[in-house]
Amino acid sequence: MTMLRPFHVAFPVYDLASTRHFYETVLGCTVGRTSPTWIDFNLFGHQITAHLVTELRSTVPTNAVDGRGVPVSHWGVILTPAEWHTLADRLRQAQVKFLIEPYQRFVGQVGEQSTLFIVDPSGNALEFKAFDHDESIFAPAQER
Repeated sequence: MTMLRPFHVAFPVYDLASTRHFYETVLGCTVGRTSPTWIDFNLFGHQITAHLVTELRSTVPTNAVDGRGVPVSHWGVILTPAEWHTLADRLRQAQVKFLIEPYQRFVGQVGEQSTLFIVDPSGNALEFKAFDHDESIFAPAQER
């Protein structure tokens, strides 16, 4: 599978300074265009935009996936296994609190993957995952 074009996602944040620190310093994103109400970041070649909001959101609902409560509203990037391990180590060194600790999900099944979940300072859930084989990303589950 070859990525043809980067994706873009915009998301709400409550404080631009803490958001910039988290994405730039903790995740290692470079900063693009900025304004008093938004910041563009380069997240592994994808454009993400943090938009300042004043209204608080309620708690994000979760669904059980592989025995863990995965936030229904989340986004992230599928990395190579080496990139995923590097990021997991970087997050541990920065003492980022994991929403779901790094682990192997669906071991021995279609879709086996490394995954981790974190939240940014505004409570946005992010998932970073990696597959040993890219063809597994969209492989349907086998009937049992």
